[in-house]
Amino acid sequence: MRSLVWKISVRVGMIFLVWLFALPAAAAQVDLSPVASELRQLLEQNTSTFESALDGTPVPLHPRVEEFYRMRHYFPAWLEGRQLNGQARRLLSLLRAASNEGLDPEDYQVSTLTVLGALNQVLPSYGYLWDLRCLARLDILLTNACLKYADHLVRGRATPSSVYPGEWHAVLKSLDVVELLRDGLRQGKPAGLLMEAAPKNPHYIQLRKSLDLYRKMAQAGGWPQIPEGKTVKRGENDWRIPWVRRHLVQVGDLPVGENQDSPVLEEETALALQRFQGRHGLKADGVFGPDTLAELNVSVEERIRQIELNLERARWLPDEFGDRHLLVNIADFRLFVIEGDRQVLEMAVVVGMTKRRTPVFSSRLSYLVFAPYWNVPLSILRREKLPRIKADIEYLAAYHYQIVSWKDFPTRVIDPSTLDWELINADNFPGMLRQKPGPWNSLGRVKFMLPNSFDVYLHDTPEQNLFKREERVFSSGCIRLERPAELAAYLLREQRGWNEERILKAMAAERPQRVDIPDRLPVHILYQTAWVDSRGDVQFRKDIYKRDQELLLVLNKMPSQTRALLASEVRHIDNENHLP
Repeated sequence: MRSLVWKISVRVGMIFLVWLFALPAAAAQVDLSPVASELRQLLEQNTSTFESALDGTPVPLHPRVEEFYRMRHYFPAWLEGRQLNGQARRLLSLLRAASNEGLDPEDYQVSTLTVLGALNQVLPSYGYLWDLRCLARLDILLTNACLKYADHLVRGRATPSSVYPGEWHAVLKSLDVVELLRDGLRQGKPAGLLMEAAPKNPHYIQLRKSLDLYRKMAQAGGWPQIPEGKTVKRGENDWRIPWVRRHLVQVGDLPVGENQDSPVLEEETALALQRFQGRHGLKADGVFGPDTLAELNVSVEERIRQIELNLERARWLPDEFGDRHLLVNIADFRLFVIEGDRQVLEMAVVVGMTKRRTPVFSSRLSYLVFAPYWNVPLSILRREKLPRIKADIEYLAAYHYQIVSWKDFPTRVIDPSTLDWELINADNFPGMLRQKPGPWNSLGRVKFMLPNSFDVYLHDTPEQNLFKREERVFSSGCIRLERPAELAAYLLREQRGWNEERILKAMAAERPQRVDIPDRLPVHILYQTAWVDSRGDVQFRKDIYKRDQELLLVLNKMPSQTRALLASEVRHIDNENHLP
């Protein structure tokens, strides 16, 4: 079908252009200065949109197209005589393969350019060459596609601040796309320089390879939906087990073997099911239950889209994370410490609730505090603590809270029995409400500080039972650690005297102790619902914050009213709320 549409498009384009834009070959001139004149006129008419040379469809122009041509005195970039040069053909090949990068070739008018390029090559054999204005249009469309593709490839189609305002901080890579194109043309390899400018971070490179893998699965037909049924354990029979087995073979979790049609969930298939469950953030028990069925029934097309969305966000990442760094994947509820290509520490974490989502940013871990106080933010004082205190003043002592005078902070603690609570509200509260160090403290026994505009940090928690949950979205934005003593030991391993015994003693102290980290560790808080792990396995996770949905809305250019409606349902960030 696609081939038929393609042939029709080419033929219609040929007829249209022969009739409207072609001149007899005998009238052709090699001098391109008239084309430059046409380029100037076209760009002076409008520099924001541009009509396609085929059907008049408006094409948004990259804001620097006119600047590029002005710098070269409007001389065309992609023509040799009246035909496309070799650089133009190589650029077209690169643009046709944009889907390999998780980009849409039609964002760069590839169908139009391919038809025009074919006509440009074929028409001379019929004794016709193009009108000058048509040549100018084609040159502009190629330049526009090149600049836009460079921007999209290196920095992404969308900007983090426009998709996730107030909760995603990224330093996008600096790229002068006009200079890149000019260098490429001077060196005779604009397409080559574009590929050299592509993201270098390993998250992007590995995920791009997995996209090709899942595209091949889609071309092979994907996998069928498996019907609902009973939960199946090892050794039990179910007529759906051959379907499960075929799916596991397709995605690489199970090698092809004998008895593929057996209805028994035997040991080899159960182990493969465990690998599949682990790759999808499920309890890896080898049991074929409803949660596993739901993940098996996610179509290959949905997985491809998930990979593409994560490739877009990977373009916002730095090329270098640091040879030694700490990484938290919010969607995976896990923390990793990486040295070179080795993972030296891993633990579960608790992240922000869907109403107070943990933001995405990079920073450096600069110091830690043993036995910390928890200073209650004003918003939590107003909403939660003050009503409880007014209802029962004994709440303060029962939960180890103090009121520290603003005037004599932090030395004077106010006796709550001396206050007239009828007159007190959150705005005239007489001091800082803070929780004393101890096992009851909301921050636990140690916190890890990394400067950032969101006031988010890593810390211990007294609620260790939460780490038994598969989905751990219980904080107000900060990141709670399963084994904070291990992270403290890793960070202080090169500082004299900080052995395990001293760390545990400092955590159990009654007063805070700050310890600086001389070699500040890079920290990257990420949101990845698809990535490739250190073993080369493709991992998928649920979109707990609906951030994939929000990005998809922007990339699909849905009406702003629709986007705002969805955003109002899933974004409830309160930057004042720092309940850990």
